[in-house]
Amino acid sequence: MTHPTIPFYTQPAGRVTFGALAVAAMLSACGGSTDGTTATTVASAPMAPASAVTTLQLDMTPLPDAAAAFVARPMFNLAPTLLAEPDQIDAGDAHRAPRRSELSSGERQVSTRRLTVQDIREGGRRRAIDGTDSAPAASGSAAPMASAAVIATYSPAQIRAAYGLPALPAAGATLSASQRAQLGAGQTIYIVDAMHDPNAAAELAAFNSKFGLPTCTTKAIAPTQALPLAAASASACELSVVYNTAAGAMTSAAPAYDSGWATEIALDVQWAHATAPLARIILIEAADASLNSLIGAVKLANAMGPGVVSMSFGANEGSWTASVDAAFGAANMSYLAATGDNGAAVSWPAVSTKVVAVGGTTLSYSGTGVRSETSWSGTGGGTSAYTATPSYQNSTIPGVGLPLRRTVADVAFNADPSSGQYVAVMVPGSTTPSWVSAGGTSLSTPQWAGLVALANAMRAQSAKAPLAAPHAVLYGQIGAVPVNYASAFADVLKGSNGTCATCVAKLGYDPLTGLGTPNVSSLLQILSGAAVIANPPVVTGAAIGGQVGTALSFTVSSSASNPVTFSLTGAPAGMTVNSAGVVSWPTPLAGTYSVTALVRDTVSGLSGQGVYTVTIAPPAPPLVSAGAISGKVGTALSFGVTVSATNPLTWSLSGAPSGMSISSAGVVSWAAPLAGTYAVTVIATDSKTGLVGKALYTVAIAAPLAPVVTAASISGRPGSALSFTVGVVAPNAVTYSLTGAPAGMSISSAGVVSWASPVLGSYSMTVVARDSKTLLSGQAVFAIKIAAAGPVLTFAPMTGVAGKPFSGSIGVAAPGSNSLSLSIAGAPMGMGFGFNGTALTMSWPSPVTGTYTLTLVATDAAGLTARASVPITISAK
Repeated sequence: MTHPTIPFYTQPAGRVTFGALAVAAMLSACGGSTDGTTATTVASAPMAPASAVTTLQLDMTPLPDAAAAFVARPMFNLAPTLLAEPDQIDAGDAHRAPRRSELSSGERQVSTRRLTVQDIREGGRRRAIDGTDSAPAASGSAAPMASAAVIATYSPAQIRAAYGLPALPAAGATLSASQRAQLGAGQTIYIVDAMHDPNAAAELAAFNSKFGLPTCTTKAIAPTQALPLAAASASACELSVVYNTAAGAMTSAAPAYDSGWATEIALDVQWAHATAPLARIILIEAADASLNSLIGAVKLANAMGPGVVSMSFGANEGSWTASVDAAFGAANMSYLAATGDNGAAVSWPAVSTKVVAVGGTTLSYSGTGVRSETSWSGTGGGTSAYTATPSYQNSTIPGVGLPLRRTVADVAFNADPSSGQYVAVMVPGSTTPSWVSAGGTSLSTPQWAGLVALANAMRAQSAKAPLAAPHAVLYGQIGAVPVNYASAFADVLKGSNGTCATCVAKLGYDPLTGLGTPNVSSLLQILSGAAVIANPPVVTGAAIGGQVGTALSFTVSSSASNPVTFSLTGAPAGMTVNSAGVVSWPTPLAGTYSVTALVRDTVSGLSGQGVYTVTIAPPAPPLVSAGAISGKVGTALSFGVTVSATNPLTWSLSGAPSGMSISSAGVVSWAAPLAGTYAVTVIATDSKTGLVGKALYTVAIAAPLAPVVTAASISGRPGSALSFTVGVVAPNAVTYSLTGAPAGMSISSAGVVSWASPVLGSYSMTVVARDSKTLLSGQAVFAIKIAAAGPVLTFAPMTGVAGKPFSGSIGVAAPGSNSLSLSIAGAPMGMGFGFNGTALTMSWPSPVTGTYTLTLVATDAAGLTARASVPITISAK
């Protein structure tokens, strides 16, 4: 952390002369104060000649970094060329090939990551949103380039045909409730982004008009609107734009415009709508791209009510990610996030186990037949360095294996800008959209958010609850069931996103595209609950412990929809399992065994398995716990020994003092303890095995203690009655006496010292306390100082005007003393001090608006103090 130099007042040559008193001050310019002021300490110093000099110094302690300051980046990519306006065939023909555009050799060398319309118009100049735009992935891959000579751009109708979404109805058609549900009616998609796109509604209107999509009514939501919101319309699309605070509330303050984030917003809104055309879209714009602000946007979405949150941004994961995971746990909410465009790497929030991580592919579709896809080279994905493996990522899903930690992606969709999708972007001041070919996992994420919204709408038709976190269905009910997996997903088998061992697409799950891309019609049937799902039995393994000579028995933990059969593999000789899943082993042998319990559904034929780690321990000796025991002379001692044993025990002691014994129940007794410390070994013998356990007990018997009197320094003033209580610790009642006390001083039976008329001077007096039972005594010396009245501080409230030099003074007097120390707290940064022997002066060249309180403490040579709280008000003018 770099800190500026903080100015403070000095006399010429940096010297501060305080006349008869010299005072040292230290300012803390960073930290230490919670109210914006700077704590100032004026160190104690004896009286000095007028020439004495002290220097003011600054303590510049840096503040620690915070996770809330991390900055996220949008995950979009644009092909580096502006497209011609889509024609009517592009708009409506789902069965034609995508529009193709040829790139120049120069355009092919431009990084597509976070490219904007403004960049393209300036000839492909790369724009770094946060100074790290070209940061490589963990595998060392470079930024994605538009290396293809020809790019393809798909319309909404073509994407719907490629992935099997229902065809859009004709304009003006009357839709049934079921048809409206298939378009997302009644559902809400929350688009979470940073910064502000002032043209989001106009861009969506142009997009809808060009591609024949249902229009969206723009609906304002007041910052004071009570939450949660009312349910979304059951028949029409509504678009609302709100701004959030870091605390998750709404505000009327629009964020600043940023061309990169505005492009991201346009892409997210348009393709969430293209996927779920009748869903309500609420765009939540955070004030900036900090983690703090974006989490606030998610919190606002949670407060607004059930829906699907789309997050097309990411930041490097870290050990901090678990601390914000609670934001993704609201009831009836689904969360989706882009895996990134850096190749093999893991980013937040996609890494959260509560978030569906969406990767990307390169799509090839001619308008008819079956689509073909490879993994996009820029898609993120990999194994987290911090987040534990979620239960849904297990070996029952093909390709998952045994991941070390959370692995992303979960699913995928088209994301390559070379097989991009149309997006309408309006630059500030323009009313005509520019058309671009967009990609990135930013593109795949809002479309998957739209699919979840469609599933929720279809579930609502049959009175089912929203999906919320869909991982259990995606992995357990689809990925783990071959027939469901083959129907609902297209497994992406080709492509790579780096040079690591796991950077290549393969059969089944892989980190590039997760389970694959959706066959939407079948997927929605399963997600909505319309299709009958075949579930394999779920078997939960465990660690089982036993002991040689004791029969072992445990039950296999499993759940299944139908009757099942049980079997074991890897079981030791003599271990069996019955038809109820009870495992038995009458005569266990010492050792550790890995036993797999296989459970087979007798109706579906599907099976599940779980591993049981069985550890059989040899006979163990008694385990005696050591201890430390304390007692007193003359008080009978008794304590029980702590032991763990399988069989009855016999007891004995070794090294015990005379008179100490142990009972058959393991209770040690000593009727008349003697002072001293004793090392006693307690021995426990197993009555069946003969094995022995022992432990050492340290027994400390304390001698009688004399009273302990706490010395003190007492101050008073002449003629003012003095009274104080002596601090004493003693086991019994005590009597008190004084030696060396001045005339007139006495002590009561309660240890209260009194002096009705103290006389000026210093006295040394001894208090003696005697134990009434043991007659042992203790004593301590008390220093009594009867001094004059002490320092005097005089002042009045002070005022000033921001930006205009401020000065003030506090009168200081120390009658009868030849030295004085001063301390100041609460001084605002930039204020300087001087002392001339009778007054403390303050100077602040550039005061800041606010109310401040200086706390001044003066202490004279006799230790007497005076305290003053001086209010200072700096007004704006």
